[in-house]
Amino acid sequence: MAMADGTYRLGPESGELLLKTSRSGMGRRAGHDLVIEVTGWEGEVTLAGGEPDKATVSVRVEVDSLEVRDGLGGVKPLTDKDRAEIKNRLRDILDSGSHPEISFASTSVAGSAESATVEGDLTIRGRTASVTVSVERVDDRVRGSTTVTQTRWGIQPYTAFLGALKVADDVAVEFDAMLSEL
Repeated sequence: MAMADGTYRLGPESGELLLKTSRSGMGRRAGHDLVIEVTGWEGEVTLAGGEPDKATVSVRVEVDSLEVRDGLGGVKPLTDKDRAEIKNRLRDILDSGSHPEISFASTSVAGSAESATVEGDLTIRGRTASVTVSVERVDDRVRGSTTVTQTRWGIQPYTAFLGALKVADDVAVEFDAMLSEL
């Protein structure tokens, strides 16, 4: 079923946007695969003529709204102190003082109303590179994912224990949200 033309809004009130990191290196058993929730974000999807290739998508993320929700694996569970330290590290790594937002703007959309590929420009820390986002729509919900390779945006993945523990360069980005008409 095609959705009506118009502008639709996405955000934390209607869904979730998650970042998932994994570990590498000899010390990876000491670290955690993190699930980080973006609590401050908004997206807009504009549909025109019932044609996916006429759609536009934009998303803005507040860097300071990243919250560590889960730490999987690791020798011991994450503490509140660990979560606070990771959040501060994320602010530093993403330079939230100078670049408080991460943004995405579509450049093309292909596929169908149920399953689409969205190409676009992702800007992190003032640097822009293209990404491909896979999107599925089920009723009034959209789900999707992409992979962000940190070094493409000039981000050096976090390391600890003299480099024995490394956060993998690829970060998974996943979202599941309800489209609500503006």
